[in-house]
Amino acid sequence: MHPTKPSPVYTHCCYCLSLCGIEISLDESREKIESIKPDRSNPYSWADFCRKGLTAGEVRNHPYRLTSPMRRVGDRYEPATYAEALEDISRRLNKIIDKHGADAVGSYHGNPMGFAFHNTIFFTGLLDAIGTRNRFWVGSVDQNAAHVVQKNMYGSDLLGLSGDIDECDYFLLLGMDPSVSKFGWIESVPNGWNRVLQRRDRGATLVLVDPRRSDSADRADLHVPIEPGTDWALLLAIVKVILDESLDVTPVAVAMTGMDTLRGLVADANLNELAQRCGVPLETITYIARDFATARTAMCVTHTGVAHNEGGTVGEWLGHVVNLITNRIDTPGGKRFERGIVDLAKAFEMMAPPSEHLTRLRGLPTIAGFHALAELADEIRVPGQGQIRAMVIASGNPVVSGPDSAALDAALSQLDLLVAVDIVQRESHQHADWLIPGTHWLERGELNPGFSGIANSPFVQMSRQVLPKPDSVWEEWEFFLELALHLKRPLFGRRGVNTFAKLSRLLAQRTGRPQLGLNGEWITRGMVAAGRRVRYRDIAGSPHGLQFGEKRYGDLAQALMTPDGKVQAAPKVLVEECRRLLSSKADSNRTYPFTLINRRIRESMNSWINDVPGVHVNERRNYAEIDRADAEALGLTDGEVVRLVSDSGTVDIPVRITTGGRRGMIAVAHGWGSRAFDPLGDAPTTYGTNRNLLVSSTSLDRLSQTPTFNTTHVRIERIAHGEPAPPESSIGAAR
Repeated sequence: MHPTKPSPVYTHCCYCLSLCGIEISLDESREKIESIKPDRSNPYSWADFCRKGLTAGEVRNHPYRLTSPMRRVGDRYEPATYAEALEDISRRLNKIIDKHGADAVGSYHGNPMGFAFHNTIFFTGLLDAIGTRNRFWVGSVDQNAAHVVQKNMYGSDLLGLSGDIDECDYFLLLGMDPSVSKFGWIESVPNGWNRVLQRRDRGATLVLVDPRRSDSADRADLHVPIEPGTDWALLLAIVKVILDESLDVTPVAVAMTGMDTLRGLVADANLNELAQRCGVPLETITYIARDFATARTAMCVTHTGVAHNEGGTVGEWLGHVVNLITNRIDTPGGKRFERGIVDLAKAFEMMAPPSEHLTRLRGLPTIAGFHALAELADEIRVPGQGQIRAMVIASGNPVVSGPDSAALDAALSQLDLLVAVDIVQRESHQHADWLIPGTHWLERGELNPGFSGIANSPFVQMSRQVLPKPDSVWEEWEFFLELALHLKRPLFGRRGVNTFAKLSRLLAQRTGRPQLGLNGEWITRGMVAAGRRVRYRDIAGSPHGLQFGEKRYGDLAQALMTPDGKVQAAPKVLVEECRRLLSSKADSNRTYPFTLINRRIRESMNSWINDVPGVHVNERRNYAEIDRADAEALGLTDGEVVRLVSDSGTVDIPVRITTGGRRGMIAVAHGWGSRAFDPLGDAPTTYGTNRNLLVSSTSLDRLSQTPTFNTTHVRIERIAHGEPAPPESSIGAAR
């Protein structure tokens, strides 16, 4: 008899927050993917399906994939067992902790951890066991501004709002290229861009604010090519017009405080100066402000492009203010609050209490529980009490994701111990003492309760395991749990948990029921039960996802965690920073006359899948986009390799000539230039150029501590004919 062909597996993609529902067909062996396609029975997501999901099997089968722990021996690696890894790592960590204190151990985790809830929970448990407060994360390179604003306005770092697209008549979008990003950032808005375009086709107005000319800009009713880094000035001008002309409306869904302070701030601002600062005509600003305020429904949306500047947090805040003072908060067609299946903000406060820790060198606080990546290199390389001497990097590539990449790479080489947990050894792991293999999301099944709290409607879906992981590979959470036990330090920082974990695993072993051993599902089940909004078994029994209610408005008022239960329209720290920006001088630099800004590529996801050939069909590298007029002035031709130089570094990259954007700027996509290593000796491969070699680790947004990725000053140098081409990546030396 022929083997029975298995039924399709329905799950969702775990690369970005589009969370596309997908259908995966397997061959008879159930170990090989035949096809991945959109799950059209998913009521929430599938329409943003792209090559990232289509080629997920290729990432899982990466030619350099780690399938066992690898120990560094001199300049090479040797396979080892988990027992050997745990014994050596725990011994060396305990020695460092006993001699230098818990903060001598640092951590960093990247984007993939956000899509692996069980791994995240137990990684936190391990860090709590160690007791370190030197925790760094990928959110500090893009989303910290949103968390600072959420904390100051609504009382919690994780109290976010999502766009009610289908009811909106006026879209004001800043710092985003939604035809590429598909509306994704730290909110899940499936098919968001197409839904915006459908509303526009039915009469809604679409205004896009972006220095670049893009497909998104071409589809807008109005494209505003703003001066990079000045979104805050444009938004403050819009707020001023609304208040000066009495176009503001008291919000009905929430109570607020701070309007007098806000009026005092705008009274001191000059519209002509703001217009000059942002490079947008005053007539255009006034037109946008009046139309937005008087539209039946409207929303102002700020994304990554706003955050990557010195005034990023102020810009994010003023975007919320525009919505707040025109009654666009938690009302139809505005930015609404989705309760989800758990109270995410309160769960976060319980599971990750606010840290009071300050970094030892710059004295900066944590944001959403983590320090900024921009500080990590100095915290490693500068001697003194509290110096980081060991690092655990989990599913992250900070050398490529963060600023001043060369300095961080050099710092990582100085550590006494570097442990990297990932599916492949990448740029940030080239100095690792231990490589611990990771799993791909196709090999895991779990519920992430947090996703429902950032969803665009009441929807939840469990991801399903599609393929078996290699027999020799543990799930990351198992390694984190075992490492805490080997350290003999209490998991989650709570006495008794280690004993409980051991007893539960013994019970699981004796009964042959592995689910009885302590695992992440215990926690997700408990969170769902505590939320009392949906039953876990109903989620598990819905392969296409579960729409568990109707869209609601007005829940934000009960979710606020501010001391007075009101939205804070004018938090002191944000008002003071806005006044500082107002008094600052517009930046000009003759040595570095061009402004480097960021851009997105549809098939990219930060820095962790650009080294898989099948993901990128037409382009396997990034380019430096430059306006045609600037290119002609410099005598550049399309495809010519040029040298970009900043105060922080130098890169060589080919030019792509564009039209319609703002002159004097260079747009380069991030996440490229990382090498993928073969630990057993083959030469590493790489695609593209790491733009972040040019970005300073000290030029930051003061409040979010986010680097100024969108306002880095550079100059362009032509490369002399016959000069040898540089290597793809200029970070690090051969091991």
